[in-house]
Amino acid sequence: MKITYLGTGAAEGFPAMFCNCAYCNNLRKTYPGFVRTRSQTLIDEKLCIDFPPEAYVHSLSGKLNLSSLRYALITHSHMDHFYAHDFILRGYKYAVLESDVLDIYGNEEVGKVFAECTAREMKPDVAEHTRFNLVRAYSSLKVGDYDILTLPAMHGTAEEALLYYIRRDGKGYLHLHDTGDLSPEAVAFLKESGARADLVTYDCTFLEAAPVKGARHLCIEKVMDIAQNLKEAGVTDSGTVSVISHFSHNCNPTPERLAEVEKKYGVVAAYDGMTIDI
Repeated sequence: MKITYLGTGAAEGFPAMFCNCAYCNNLRKTYPGFVRTRSQTLIDEKLCIDFPPEAYVHSLSGKLNLSSLRYALITHSHMDHFYAHDFILRGYKYAVLESDVLDIYGNEEVGKVFAECTAREMKPDVAEHTRFNLVRAYSSLKVGDYDILTLPAMHGTAEEALLYYIRRDGKGYLHLHDTGDLSPEAVAFLKESGARADLVTYDCTFLEAAPVKGARHLCIEKVMDIAQNLKEAGVTDSGTVSVISHFSHNCNPTPERLAEVEKKYGVVAAYDGMTIDI
């Protein structure tokens, strides 16, 4: 599988849209052109995890051909992970499609957001090319060539946010954000399902800052705890690649800053456009 990190920032991006802090201003001055757009991950150029407002920008980079996108797995309904307005443009006079149908998978709130955002402008000729599919945690799905397991994220109580394990041709990818932890039940489900991960991407929104109690995201120390739990369960091993992503501007995720974290913790820090083959 080919994993491409199209966007590696948290909801506000980096530099943040409305921010005048020292970190954002330094990035604008010292690293012109270096940005972290909102989170989106592409697998084999036909399946993506999440669909943020920057999906169009990601397509301009040449890393994402939206016309050929076949599947979209959505973690939850927050705007930075699911910007549904764009789907009104998928067809009619707006687009010649390479892939006739795009299947979107998500929870009930994702379905509601999709319906609300497309209600006013979705033309019938466009609607027939985009399908929403309801999924819940602890499910097993067959999506084209992919076998997918869904897990519950710890990301608030307003909806059942999801995490995804994806397998194709004996290779496994585990996507773990947005979440504040990975429950023992979720780890057990992966183990009992025979999941083996060659690559895990962890939410690391807070980087080295300790999150407050009840936080909906992870720091690097908590990432290390989850990584150990997965290894003890046999889901990962010494050959598994650990990637951190979804960085907030508050942790100052510059290349130099993250290089220090990579060396200290033995992880790979994602950046926009990074690709890993497993």
